[in-house]
Amino acid sequence: MLSKTQFIKQFEQDRIADERNTESVKNIIEDVKTNKDQAIFKYNKKFDNVDLEQIEVPQHEIKNSINLISHELKSALETSHKYIKAFQQKIKHENVTTGQTYQLYHPIEKVGIYVPGGKASYPSTVLMTATLAKVANVKEIIVVTPPQKDGIDPAILAACHITGVNRVFQVGGAQSIAALAYGTESIPKVDKIVGPGNQFVSLSKQLLYGVVGIDQIAGPSEIALIADEHSNVDYIIQDILAQAEHDEQARTFLLSTDQSFLSKVNQKLQQAIDLAPRKNIIEKSIKNFHYPILTTDINETIEVVNYIAPEHLSIQTTEPDLYIGKIKYVGAMFLGQYSPEAIGDYAAGPSHVLPTDQTARFSNGLTVNDFLTSHSVIHLDEHAYQEIAPSAIALAEEEGLYQHKQSLEVRLTNNKES
Repeated sequence: MLSKTQFIKQFEQDRIADERNTESVKNIIEDVKTNKDQAIFKYNKKFDNVDLEQIEVPQHEIKNSINLISHELKSALETSHKYIKAFQQKIKHENVTTGQTYQLYHPIEKVGIYVPGGKASYPSTVLMTATLAKVANVKEIIVVTPPQKDGIDPAILAACHITGVNRVFQVGGAQSIAALAYGTESIPKVDKIVGPGNQFVSLSKQLLYGVVGIDQIAGPSEIALIADEHSNVDYIIQDILAQAEHDEQARTFLLSTDQSFLSKVNQKLQQAIDLAPRKNIIEKSIKNFHYPILTTDINETIEVVNYIAPEHLSIQTTEPDLYIGKIKYVGAMFLGQYSPEAIGDYAAGPSHVLPTDQTARFSNGLTVNDFLTSHSVIHLDEHAYQEIAPSAIALAEEEGLYQHKQSLEVRLTNNKES
């Protein structure tokens, strides 16, 4: 186990960015920008070993997908969709009017959603993104997802059907982000791209920001857990494994002021890994990116968590409420032993698209409001103008912007003359 100082030193070393893929991603982006669909077909074959006749999934396949999944899965998708939709409707921004100035909100016109499809199938990502866009009244919702030899998983297409996705395209990786940013003969250019992905997807979003809007630049998925001597060891271990099974780079942090609890987890962890179906992935994640941290007291625990700024934070101590308001930087917080992070991945309501890699210090998880733009409206009457114009004139003079000052003064002068 690590002390606070030892952890920070090791973590900073582990976070050193690997920029070896930047040049290859730039080349892919330029290729797609120039050659459009031709480049997409080429990369589908090169990276995914899938030779397609068409990129777009036919509408009838999307509609029929609901008949290809089990009744239980259909019910699960619909139930999760209901909870997510209800939560997002409650937090959606509404127009604000304050006298003679107000703020108006509008849905983004076209949105692209990246749905991962490499090591697993993620219909939950469709639910956690497309539902939000639909609540925001986005006009056109486009999903891209890596092509599969046997076709796109019906569960993903069913989720697209339930949430109201307009079109689905079989393309993944950096090439899909470039296609959404610039448009191709088949894939429409969008205004914003959201959704998690691997390092190539994240890097391409970073490089294309400005050409297109993005939600965030995602790093490896991560969870921090806070436990004490009364926490359930088995619950904690399963929560660690649930995070680690995402991929080999997934990060897990376990903090406690109780050394014996950390020792108990360490003693039982390998046995649990050996029983896991995704052992090969979990084992690599735990070996390279699992951090058991012994803190001196609650204040040091809070300090370390705010430093990590984790994507997910699970607090399974006797009094988890003690941390509310003191831990500021986190994507989503889960309190108590019956609020595991996994419930947030699927059905609780808030989106599971969350800031990673310390970006929770300045950003937040995806919400319906990320699919809205806004602008202010200023409509002053003569009385309101006369009241605030002198302050504006003084500031214009201070800044040496004389025509600004004249633009303001002429309205006062004309008023006096009339």
